[in-house]
Amino acid sequence: MSQPQANNPLHGLTLEKILTQLVEHYGWEGLDAEIHLNCFYNDPSIKSSLKFLRRTQWARDKVEALYIRTFS
Repeated sequence: MSQPQANNPLHGLTLEKILTQLVEHYGWEGLDAEIHLNCFYNDPSIKSSLKFLRRTQWARDKVEALYIRTFS
């Protein structure tokens, strides 16, 4: 059936949880400084950022990499 994901630090985390924790840690300005994305600079919100990140894989990869660097 399915293999356990013991080596995946993002296993069990939703994109919303990841983004919320990053915003709590860095704030919107700090996120924009770390990852230059317009969704973090121009009128940022969780909802609009999630919409962009779900459609844009390269941006999602950057957010997930920042999460791993920050919290692992």
